[in-house]
Amino acid sequence: MPSYVIGNFFVYSVINAFTPGPGNILALNTVTTYGWKRGNPLFLGIFAGYYVVQLICAVFVYGVSTFLPKMLGVMKYIGAAYILWLAIHIAFSHPDGGNTEKSASFWKGFMLQFVNVKIYLFGITALTGYVTNYSTTLWVLILFEFVIAAIGTIATTTWIGAGMAIQKVYLRYYRPINIVLAATLLECVYSILK
Repeated sequence: MPSYVIGNFFVYSVINAFTPGPGNILALNTVTTYGWKRGNPLFLGIFAGYYVVQLICAVFVYGVSTFLPKMLGVMKYIGAAYILWLAIHIAFSHPDGGNTEKSASFWKGFMLQFVNVKIYLFGITALTGYVTNYSTTLWVLILFEFVIAAIGTIATTTWIGAGMAIQKVYLRYYRPINIVLAATLLECVYSILK
C-alpha cells in the first residue's frame, strides 16, 4: 500500500474520529456532568462498543469482497459520497449543546455505538476507500478497523480529558475549525476517486 494512501487513511480517520459525534458529545457531556470517576463506566462502554462495531465492519467488508467482489467498486463511490456529505455537513454545522444523559452506565455507552451510524459508515468507508484496493484479507481488514477503533478511543479520550476546555474553544471557533476539517475531507474524497 503506497504511503500517500496510508497517510490519507490516517487523515480521514483522525478527522472523522475527532469531530463531534454521538460518542464524543456524550463523553464530553458526561465528564462535565459527573466527572471522570462517575462517568468511567460509560466511557469504557463507548470504547468497548467501538471495537465490536469495527470488527463487525471488517467482517462485513470481507464478506462483500469474498462473495460480491464487484460490489467493492460501488461501495468505494458510496464511501466517497459519504465523505463528501460529511465534509459539507461539517463545514456548515454549528454546535448544538450536546446530549443530557441522566446516568453514566457501561451499557449506555456500549449500546450507543451499535446505533451510531457514523462509526459504521466510518469503518466501511475507510476500508473500501483505502484498504480493499490493496488487500481484502480478513486479518488486514480487522487490523485497519482496530486502528480506526484505537484512533476513535484516543479521540473520545481527548474529548473527555479536555472537558469544558474543548467545548469552549470549539464553541468560539467552530466555523474556521469546521471549514479546515471539511477541506481536508475533500482531499480525502479526491484521493479515493483518482
